[in-house]
Parts: sequence; C-alpha cells; structure tokens
Amino acid sequence: MDTKAPFPGRSGSSVAGMDNLRPSWHVGAQTRAETDMTETSFIPGPETIRAFRDALGCFGTGVTVITTFSNKGPAAITANSFASVSLEPALVLWCLANASNRYETFANARHYAIHVMAEDQHELAQGFARDGLDFSHADWTIGLNGIPTLRRALARFDCRLAARHPAGDHQILVGEVLSATHRPGKGLMFKRGQYGGFTDLV
Repeated sequence: MDTKAPFPGRSGSSVAGMDNLRPSWHVGAQTRAETDMTETSFIPGPETIRAFRDALGCFGTGVTVITTFSNKGPAAITANSFASVSLEPALVLWCLANASNRYETFANARHYAIHVMAEDQHELAQGFARDGLDFSHADWTIGLNGIPTLRRALARFDCRLAARHPAGDHQILVGEVLSATHRPGKGLMFKRGQYGGFTDLV
C-alpha cells in the first residue's frame, strides 16, 4: 500500500508494514501495552523517526484501498490516510508517499475511487499493500469514468482530483467526490502496525 504521513511508506505503501499485518486486536480490548503507564518523550527528528511512528501508531484508523487505471492496467494502493475535508463541496483527501513505487500512477491520476474496507477484507487490503497490480484476488468491476471498483467495500467515493499539495515526504491529494455509496457493516481498522476490528463499548 502506499500512503499516510503518520506511517511513512515503504516501496509500495505508505502504511508502513501493512504487508506483514495480521488481524489480532479489537478496539476496546485491554492489553498489557495499553495498561503500561510508562511514557516516552522525544523531539521528532532523524534520530527519533521510529519513536515518532510508534506514537502516531497509537491513533487507530480505518483502512482504504484507492484504485485507478495505469498504463499497465488496473492499479490499487492501500492507505490509512483518508479523511473528510468538506461537505459542500464534497471533498476528501488521502496522502501518497513520494517514495512509493506507485507514485507516478496515483499522483497523476485524474480520477480514482477510494474504498473503505470492511472488517473481513483485511486479506484484500494486505494483498494490495504488497502488489498494486495484482487484481486476481479481487472481486471488481468497471465503475464511474472507467475506474476499477471493488465489490463489497463498506463505502466507496468516486473522485476527481481537485488539488495536490506537497507536504514533507508525502503528497496530499484532495478529491472532489462525484459519487458515493455505502452499506451496513463493520469497518477494517489499523493500529500499532496491525489490522483489527471495532468492538462497541456500549
């Protein structure tokens, strides 16, 4: 996969390490690490990148897969940097690592689809984290503007690139939402380098 500043990406994904993840936690489950009150303080810099990533990893997020067409066919990238920007007009964003081997494909894509992954789609998300051109494991079809779209995602936002802003070692890609769809269900989560699900507290 390939995005989000909180987890600077490797060659293919900006959610670093997503290719090694396994579903092993649920929000609300108490672990030894979460009950340990020992704190680590540091000043972000070249020598504390690992600590900075660990701190950012405490913020649990959803997981998205962004799709578009490349000169090699359908392409995908897994990212946890998705966020809403505006309701009127409808705008969303995600972040693409400059070092990603899919940078040219997605930085220059005029149209793309952002899929919010369901809890049972962790293997699909993990697969696209490793290889963005292998759709053999995906159930997909052609959607708006000829963009490949994944079936059974919890939500999908069909976008047109509205703006691109450089931000450190990433690009912030703002998309205008042309069409959206969603269904009931629980979403896939990502926290501290692992996939998981969401447990209701009440």
